[in-house]
Amino acid sequence: MPKLLYAPASPYSAKVRMAARYADIALEAVTVETSAEPPELIGANPLGKIPVLVTDDGEAVFDSRAIIQYLNRLSGSRLFSRSPARRTEAERLEALADGIADCALAHVYERRSRPEEMVHGPWLDKQWAKVLRGLDHLNASPPKLGKKLTAGHIALRSTLAYLDLRFSGKWEKGRGRLKRWAARFDEKFPELKSLLPS
Repeated sequence: MPKLLYAPASPYSAKVRMAARYADIALEAVTVETSAEPPELIGANPLGKIPVLVTDDGEAVFDSRAIIQYLNRLSGSRLFSRSPARRTEAERLEALADGIADCALAHVYERRSRPEEMVHGPWLDKQWAKVLRGLDHLNASPPKLGKKLTAGHIALRSTLAYLDLRFSGKWEKGRGRLKRWAARFDEKFPELKSLLPS
């Protein structure tokens, strides 16, 4: 069985775990502490970043978008439409959701890794402005939720859950359509809820 090295709070790890479950691909999920740089992680990904998928053949696949593409091929295209236009739409949504998560994580790491007097406020403001612009764009026209999910839907739900985890009360105001979208996602696909960032 493929092994996924992951961290429970990571939106990228959550995205991959949710996508695998949705595509009916069994994974052995192994929690790793990236700051400790365990040999298993470094041996699989020299960058020491998660998630990393280790296949049955011992091949390491990283980062999350590469893993999603691998899972999509393995599942016979369950995570992306075969229609070029719809596939591009899903890929664009995944890229936007991941980009929002990137900026939010940069914000968290800046505060976590520097003494308070060295935290660069203008840089934090710039990252947060990107998060809010991305959210406003999505709130203006949330992606449609039908019977089938795409990797883009899954990435967005994971990112919104990460924002709830790390920035609760700081991103939601004026974005009720996105909050309702997340609630509808959880109602339609309850089997994925336990895999959200925590």
